[in-house]
Amino acid sequence: MTNTRDDYLKDLVKLRRVRDRMDREYQQPLDVESLARGVGMSAGHLSRLFKKAYGESPYSYLMTRRIERAMTLLRRGDLSVTEVCFEVGCSSLGTFSTRFTELVGVSPSAYREHQQSTEGMPACVAKQVTRPVRSPPKKQLNSAETKPVRNREARPARRN
Repeated sequence: MTNTRDDYLKDLVKLRRVRDRMDREYQQPLDVESLARGVGMSAGHLSRLFKKAYGESPYSYLMTRRIERAMTLLRRGDLSVTEVCFEVGCSSLGTFSTRFTELVGVSPSAYREHQQSTEGMPACVAKQVTRPVRSPPKKQLNSAETKPVRNREARPARRN
């Protein structure tokens, strides 16, 4: 736990280093443990501070960066979805497609087919227009709505 303003500022510098590393090395296999080790923190402490500072977990931030890059590669059109998946550092096509769809709203294949090129658009505008936006969480059902209906008579009796 940070106790002083100096400790807080030191932690912010470390968090920025972690974020910069993810931005720079998004293609590499990165995990919270190695990121935390790189700045002398525990993985749990890094995760808590990162989420507090940036509003999302380190994993979520990294996946967003990977999906942003994937969107650019898919718009370019010269790589297959599978090639794009591995190019941006994902090791599972299923996980990549799921995360892409969550962030962008359509599958990578659909995105590739229907996206216009950003060629000729100023880079700052293209970045803003194409940035993936994480959807707000879906409404949670209350506990009464999520409890499964159980038929107690259908279960075999326990034997001691």
